[in-house]
Amino acid sequence: MKSAIVYYSYSGNTREVAGILAEYLRAKAEVDIIELKAVDESANFFGQCKRAFWHKRAELEAVNIDLLKYDLVCIGTPVWAFGPAPAVNTYLDKCSGLCEKQVVLFTTCGSGTGNDRCLDFMQQIFAKKGAEDFKRFSIQQYKVKDKDFVLSQIKKALE
Repeated sequence: MKSAIVYYSYSGNTREVAGILAEYLRAKAEVDIIELKAVDESANFFGQCKRAFWHKRAELEAVNIDLLKYDLVCIGTPVWAFGPAPAVNTYLDKCSGLCEKQVVLFTTCGSGTGNDRCLDFMQQIFAKKGAEDFKRFSIQQYKVKDKDFVLSQIKKALE
């Protein structure tokens, strides 16, 4: 089995969770990690949240968008203004090869407000691209450094 973990992380929280997920999956599968980096990213967090709220896109550095060779596709984002980060919106638009794939959607968030809306938005896009089996989990930012807690949420979602 081959897995891909695609994520965007502004503050490092989503990167931390992606790393723990990778450790967990490596016991069962080969794992490729794809970090999304926006070329046109503003250093202004509130400006980025405004872009996220309107589901704006970002210009990405070159990245693999063909997911056909993977059995499991995981995608992670911080929740910004009830939705994914602009870099993830762009990736959701451009990625391909999702027919009949199992997908794990994960988020990191502050208060948790808008978290379900963000996950639902990503799931709808992946479903339109043919993905069929969805697992989801979320980690609040104050729990990101608690590896045991993060691992428990991963296991709960995937097992």
